Amino acid sequence: MHGGRETTATNRICLMDFLRSRLEELALDLRWASHHAAIRIWRRLDPDLWENTRNAWFLLRSLPDSRLAAALSDPALAGELEILLRRRRERTAAKSWFEQEHPQPGLGTVAYFCMEFMLNEGLPIYSGGLGNVAGDQLKAASDLGVPVVGVGLLYQRGYFRQQINQDETQQALYPFNDPDQLPIRPVLDPAGQPVRLEVALPGNPVWLRAWETRVGRAQLYLLDTNDPANSPTRRGIASELYGGGAEVRIEQEIVLGIGGWRLLCALGRRPEVCHLNEGHAAFAVLERAADCMRRTGLSFHAALAATRPGNLFTTHTAVAAGFDRFPPKLVEGYLGPYARESLGLDLAAFLSLGRPEGARPESEFNMAYLAVRGSGSINAVSRLHASVSRRIFLPLFPRSPEGEVPIGHITNGIHIPSWISDPADGIWAAAGGESRWTGTPETLEAGLRRLPAPDLWRMRCGGRTALVEYARRRLSRQLATAGAPAEIVAGSARWLDPNALTLGFARRFAGYKRPNLLLQDPQRLLRILTDAHRPVQLIIAGKAHPADREGQTMVTEWLRFIRHTPARGHAIFLSDYDLTHALHLVQGVDLWITTPRRPWEACGTSGMKVLANGGLNLSELDGWWAEAYAPEVGWSIGDGRDRGDDPDWDRIEALQLYALLEREIIPMFYERDSDGLPTRWLERMRESMARLTPRCSAIRAVRDYTTRFYLPAAAAFAARERAGGREAIRLSQAFRDWRANQERIHFGEIQALAAGSEWVFEVPVYLDGVAPDQVSVELYAEPRERDEACVWPMAADRPLVGSPDGLLFNCRVPASRPSGDYTPRVAPRIAGAILPLEAPGIAWAR
Repeated sequence: MHGGRETTATNRICLMDFLRSRLEELALDLRWASHHAAIRIWRRLDPDLWENTRNAWFLLRSLPDSRLAAALSDPALAGELEILLRRRRERTAAKSWFEQEHPQPGLGTVAYFCMEFMLNEGLPIYSGGLGNVAGDQLKAASDLGVPVVGVGLLYQRGYFRQQINQDETQQALYPFNDPDQLPIRPVLDPAGQPVRLEVALPGNPVWLRAWETRVGRAQLYLLDTNDPANSPTRRGIASELYGGGAEVRIEQEIVLGIGGWRLLCALGRRPEVCHLNEGHAAFAVLERAADCMRRTGLSFHAALAATRPGNLFTTHTAVAAGFDRFPPKLVEGYLGPYARESLGLDLAAFLSLGRPEGARPESEFNMAYLAVRGSGSINAVSRLHASVSRRIFLPLFPRSPEGEVPIGHITNGIHIPSWISDPADGIWAAAGGESRWTGTPETLEAGLRRLPAPDLWRMRCGGRTALVEYARRRLSRQLATAGAPAEIVAGSARWLDPNALTLGFARRFAGYKRPNLLLQDPQRLLRILTDAHRPVQLIIAGKAHPADREGQTMVTEWLRFIRHTPARGHAIFLSDYDLTHALHLVQGVDLWITTPRRPWEACGTSGMKVLANGGLNLSELDGWWAEAYAPEVGWSIGDGRDRGDDPDWDRIEALQLYALLEREIIPMFYERDSDGLPTRWLERMRESMARLTPRCSAIRAVRDYTTRFYLPAAAAFAARERAGGREAIRLSQAFRDWRANQERIHFGEIQALAAGSEWVFEVPVYLDGVAPDQVSVELYAEPRERDEACVWPMAADRPLVGSPDGLLFNCRVPASRPSGDYTPRVAPRIAGAILPLEAPGIAWAR
């Protein structure tokens, strides 16, 4: 009998260990730990702990076996867990899009470097937009089976938390990130020991620790410097995201770029593609070249030529001042020895990688310039941003027309399953089935258009009600923490109306985002909010950087408007804007408002997140909205032109904002048919959901990256690698020759003769030692009004008498433009080169 009881107890212990291990496996997978079904499980295991931490790994480690056993004794919960785990296994084992579409891709690994990753609340190593994009793309890569590995930093304190004080000011707090309580594990070497890496910094080297976490099929590696062997100062290098001054920033970027590439090599992974998500990680291209030098014996320039095709740089910055730049003395102190010993470069040669040609000795070293010089492809994150970026990077291509600066674009997208509410996901399941987020957009759009209008409206009303309930709970806690009177705390439970038109505005409070545009006329806004017949409510959230006084003042202005006018109860400010706030807001608002100064919002993705949840957008024609907007899907302000920071234009656009709300948006929302449905609102809502949601998906974005950049980059890198060191040496020499010789090319007298409907051009060109087969001679005409730029190739006709390097080139072009519009030029033509990235510069006829 005793033996039977012992066996039963042992079996119970084994079963509990098994269940706990399965739950921990789920909690450590950041693609699945935030799945709707998983969240229901975490909430039922410990609702208070889940609500306070949103960290499934911490919750499980804090939960006694007795509590876990009691919860899992519920057959419904145990069954839900088994279904979720089975679905995860099946999804992981199933043949992915990438495997089906590219069965022999020549692409083993894409290393995705980024300063921050937003994956879930349990891993707070993000601040906003950049981390949002990185996290969503990593999840989408997992869903598609694209072999992406993330590389980032583990911050000891992450980004700051915001508390609102009694005097209506923002206070920044920095909770500690305890690695033991985060959903990560140490990276182990083959002997089972934690991996430690060494990176040289002034004085003593710094030791790096490495951590990893799962994101579905993908992995994310994180480095930190909090190793006991480091000095206290060095242990704090990765203490804060975007914290400290220039020295801390350059240290962080050395750890990320150089340390990150060394970690991959230490793990036996040499990715074909290195994707720099912003310029912070640009040192990775140098370490990749240094690794090539160590393995092949090539010089730095040859090694860079060998590896450059495999590097992709994505820029997210819309103003030149936004790039990280370091004084030359700082660069010399931190990277001078690395340049000499690892790259074989003197300081001047090293600094030239981060400067435009002809820069003064005191010019700063620009990380984005290094990323451009080290990459075979560059892209911006929206169509408008590509145009802005070509202007920003024109100094690196000083003889090129702005339109020929080699920057394409892939508009950002969001990982829809991470941002959609459970009821909204049910709507889309009815529209697109099991494969709704990885299937074809056309099928999804058609399915959504067939759904009954009452179903859409019930989903929208449910989302708004859930947001109001959440906002009341959080606001009550926020007010109590700030020491508000008891009657105000109690009264907040009645603020907001689940049936009222709900506006949302949430983002970083910075001047260019104009978070106070709605406050240009406070009395007019107050009338809109307090209309007894057509009530409107506004939920605001956002942080200002601790060093941004202007942004903090804007936070205070909103708080005072809400607290000291009748707006209280109709408008609320939710403090400590984080991923949880963002999720509830985008799932619940009827109208999302964004007001950046065009063209300073590179893309923006917050408005994309409301689409699948049935929310509509009212935004400046900037970033993604500049290419997505149509009158059928939302509203816009501005005139589509760049106006800078003109305060008069701010006032004009504020008037547009008020007028749209008063004359179109509010009446449309409250205009109901006999069944109580806002028919015109639902028409616009359906069109927005159907037309824009598939376009704004990270699945679409990662597919675009894969087909347009990753696969071509891997093929180009492999071609140079197969060709061996001689090809890299040939190319690097050709690039140097072009830079040295282009200034000597000159032109003779240009002849343009009319011949019916054409111009016949004859141009003498003196190549002065440059081989004719190494150049392209062209006629160029700038874009004019509705005409695009025109480039016409010219053919060599005959040698010029008495000149060993002179050739006469000719060309026929349409006479639809004056002959004076056309200018002859000579551009490099180097077999196998990526032009003009690898050999910028054009010789023009003057």
